[in-house]
Amino acid sequence: MEEYKCKIATKEELIKKHDYEIAKHPNDQKWEEFKKISLNNFNTRVTYIGLLNDDIITEATAIISNDDLDMQNKENLIGKDIAYLTGFRTTKEYEGKGYFSKLYKFMENDLKQRGFKKLTLGVEPSEVRNIQIYFNWGYTNYIKSDYEKYPEVEEKEPEKILVNYYSKKI
Repeated sequence: MEEYKCKIATKEELIKKHDYEIAKHPNDQKWEEFKKISLNNFNTRVTYIGLLNDDIITEATAIISNDDLDMQNKENLIGKDIAYLTGFRTTKEYEGKGYFSKLYKFMENDLKQRGFKKLTLGVEPSEVRNIQIYFNWGYTNYIKSDYEKYPEVEEKEPEKILVNYYSKKI
């Protein structure tokens, strides 16, 4: 029987996960940049992972400090009792099976125990399925819209994406 468990990632688990993604996407240098950002901000973020038979199949990150070096558009998204959620990922073959929902509940409970009273997140307007999920989870309070830049890669102009930000009280 498969065993799924949720936990907070150690630095070693984060390195292993990023190295796996880098190997899986050899021609996409963004993964190298994501690894660097994750490790540079290890003390201002909490990364949650879902393990199925010891393989990481889901992940999400909570930015928990204004001191985070790489968070964009911080105003009204993070604060003393406000955490910003980002980096939601599920391995393709496990999407739609409820694993991420379990990880999300684990993350929300942990952040509540840490004293956070509000959670925020951002979503691209074209991600209709995700918007519906987030509304279902209670993210119905619109905060603002702004542009985020994906990490620069090889002197290319960083990709800019429009993001709508929402919050919920916990």
